Amino acid sequence: MANIAKGSLPPAGQRLVELMQRLHFGQILGLHVRAGQPVLNPLPRLVRDHKLGSEPAPRLASASEDFLLKEQVVELFDYFEQVGDGVIDLIEIKHGLPFRIQHTEPSA
Repeated sequence: MANIAKGSLPPAGQRLVELMQRLHFGQILGLHVRAGQPVLNPLPRLVRDHKLGSEPAPRLASASEDFLLKEQVVELFDYFEQVGDGVIDLIEIKHGLPFRIQHTEPSA
């Protein structure tokens, strides 16, 4: 797998990475994908999970900071390319990273 930097993503992709980091634990619901890229206008619904009595979330990278994407993020963007155009029903986020995807595929 090639190393991909956040800065190499289009603006909507960079913003999605930042949303996942900020959410930390939770779900992104109803994310539209067009031509293999996330569409953030309108924003998908965000559902935050918060465990009572837990430690606060770690420091987030700033929006201007560039860094190599984790394997799970690269896999998510690869999945968007496979979908092409559609709606991702759910992206489950754990520790700021995509963990699980639910996508309703059209019937053949």
